[in-house]
Amino acid sequence: MGEPTYRVERDSLGDVRVPETALWGAQTQRALENFPISGIRFPRTFIRALGLIKYAAAKVNAELGLLEPRLAQAIMQAAQEVADGRWDEHFPLDIFQTGSGTSTNMNANEVIANRANVLLGSRLGAKSPVHPNDHVNRGQSSNDVIPTAIHVAAYLEVNDTLLPGLRHLHSTLLQKAQAWDHLVKTGRTHLMDAMPVRLGQEIGGWARQVELAIERVEGTLPRLAELAIGGTAVGTGINTHPEFGRRVAATLAELTGLPFREATNHFEAQGAQDAAVELSGQLKTVAASLMKIANDLRWMNSGPIAGLQEIRLPALQPGSSIMPGKVNPVIPEAVRMVAAQVFGNDVAINFGGALGDFELNVMLPLIAHNLLQSIVILGNAARVLADKAIAGFTVNEAHITALVDRNPILGTVLNPLIGYDRAAEVVKKALAEGRPVKEVVIEMGLLSPEEAERLLDPRLMTEPGFTKDKVQPPSEH
Repeated sequence: MGEPTYRVERDSLGDVRVPETALWGAQTQRALENFPISGIRFPRTFIRALGLIKYAAAKVNAELGLLEPRLAQAIMQAAQEVADGRWDEHFPLDIFQTGSGTSTNMNANEVIANRANVLLGSRLGAKSPVHPNDHVNRGQSSNDVIPTAIHVAAYLEVNDTLLPGLRHLHSTLLQKAQAWDHLVKTGRTHLMDAMPVRLGQEIGGWARQVELAIERVEGTLPRLAELAIGGTAVGTGINTHPEFGRRVAATLAELTGLPFREATNHFEAQGAQDAAVELSGQLKTVAASLMKIANDLRWMNSGPIAGLQEIRLPALQPGSSIMPGKVNPVIPEAVRMVAAQVFGNDVAINFGGALGDFELNVMLPLIAHNLLQSIVILGNAARVLADKAIAGFTVNEAHITALVDRNPILGTVLNPLIGYDRAAEVVKKALAEGRPVKEVVIEMGLLSPEEAERLLDPRLMTEPGFTKDKVQPPSEH
C-alpha cells in the first residue's frame, strides 16, 4: 500500500495537514492530534443528535431568510446523512477533549460543510460555497449546541432503549409473578429463614421496583426536553435571531416526535447540567433495583446441590474451563456489572455537573458519554435479564415446599395464641431436634392435632391478619 495522501487546510492558527479523503477539516485534525487519550468516541446517538441539530438549524435559518436556500438544502442533506450514520467514521475525536465539546461541534460543522460542498460540485477542504462556521454553524455556538445534543441524544436513548427495556422487564416479571403466586416459599431476612411468602409476592416486589423505575425516569423527561440552543456563547443569544432557539427546538420536536422546547432560561441551560445530573441519579436508582433483582436470582439459583436450589436459571453456556458440567448465573452477573458501571458513571456526572464554571459547564463530553452509556446499558440489561433469565427460569417446587414445612419460624403464628415466650420455646425445640413445628406444638400439648393442622397452614401466613381469625373450627355434628 502506498503512503497516505494529505491536503493542506488553513485555520486561524496556520496550516494543517488533513487526510485527503477525510470529511473533517483543520480544527478536527488539530483535536485528533491533541487528544490521543482514551480512544473512546462519542456514541452513535450523540452523532445522530448533532446531525439533527444542524439540519434543524439550517432549515430555520433558511426560513428566517438568513441562509441561501440552495446552501441550506445542501447542508440539510449532509446533516441528515450524518444523523443517519453514513459518516460516523469521520467523527474520530476522543471524548476527553476541550470541556465545551467545541472540537466535536467543529467536527460536525466540517463534515457537513465538506459533504455539502461535494453535493454542490465543489471539493473537500474548499470551504466554499458552504463554510463550516459561517453557514453550518450560523446562529449557533458550541456552548449551546453540545448541551442541546446531550439532551436530545439522552431523550432519544431513553425513549428508544431504556423505557422499552424496562417496560418489557416489568411485563415479564408480572407474568412470572402471576404464574407462581400459588407457591409458598420460605421468606428470608438477613439471609436467614423468616415467615413464608408466596413466590408470586416476591417476584411482584421486583415488578414494582421496575414499575417505579419507569416512573422515576419518565419524571425527569420534562427537564430533559428543554434545549439550550439559541443561547449561543454565554446564554444571551448574541449573533442569532431571537426566534432561532424556539424554532430549532420546534423543528427537532417535529423530526423526532419528542416534546423538545427552548430552555426557559439559557443561563441555566448552559452554565449547569442539572437535568443530566437528575437523570443520572434516577439511572443510579434503576441500577440499584436491577442489581437487587439480579442478586436475588443468583441466590435462589445457587446450587444445584449445596445452595438454595429454589430456581434453575436457563443454562446458557459452560461455566468453567476446568469443572465439567458447571453452569453459572451469567446474566445476573452481567446485570450486576452494568449496575456497578452506572454507579461509577453517576459519580463522574455528579462531578461534571457540579463543576460548571459561570456561564458554561466544561465537562460536557464526559457527561454526554457517561449519561448515554448508562442509559443504553441499563435498557439492554433489562431486556436481557427479562428474556434470558426471568422468562425461562424453572422452579424447584417440591424442594421449596419441603423447606417451608420444616421451617421452625412458622412458630411465629403461635404468638397471639400462646404468647411470644412459649412460641419461642416451640421454635427452639423444633430447631434443635430438626422437627416440624406442627409436631412439637402437639407434643407439648399446646394445640390439638386438628388445631395445629388448621393454624399452621403456610398459605394462611402469606396474607395480613391473625391466622386464628382466618380459619373456622370444624363443625360439630
